[in-house]
Amino acid sequence: MAKGSILSFSLIGKGSVVKQKLEIVGSSLTIDVVGHSTLGGDNSAPSPLDYALAALSSCTQVTSQIIASQDPSIELGEWSINLTSHLDNSVLVFGEEGISNFSDVHLDISVETNLDDVKFAAFAFEVERRCPMTQLFRGSGVKFSSNWKNIELRKAA
Repeated sequence: MAKGSILSFSLIGKGSVVKQKLEIVGSSLTIDVVGHSTLGGDNSAPSPLDYALAALSSCTQVTSQIIASQDPSIELGEWSINLTSHLDNSVLVFGEEGISNFSDVHLDISVETNLDDVKFAAFAFEVERRCPMTQLFRGSGVKFSSNWKNIELRKAA
């Protein structure tokens, strides 16, 4: 039987042209979003595409912390995630046939851990299995790839 619960999310967006401000319901937090500069945006805020990719990067790190918090043998230190992706704008901008989606997403992930390479590989697999954003991208048909690098955890002086 599942131990979890259903998390609810609610946002309210208001804006015009390619700018929008989103309010996260039940919070004082807001998110400013502007269309990509090639789509008329003025670079005054990240684009929806930037936020989608940023969500993948940060969700990967947050999911790893959840897993580590449930296993006292796992210690994590500093993270570095370099993400690259491509989007053909033919469908989005010009209405061509097909689906408007990223063609590929690749993450190079370096993380300090106390894990040996076998345990690290299992940890990385579990992070990607449990990360909702990874599953969202993979399920959308994007060519998804990642390269995880295990860096020896620096001991505090």
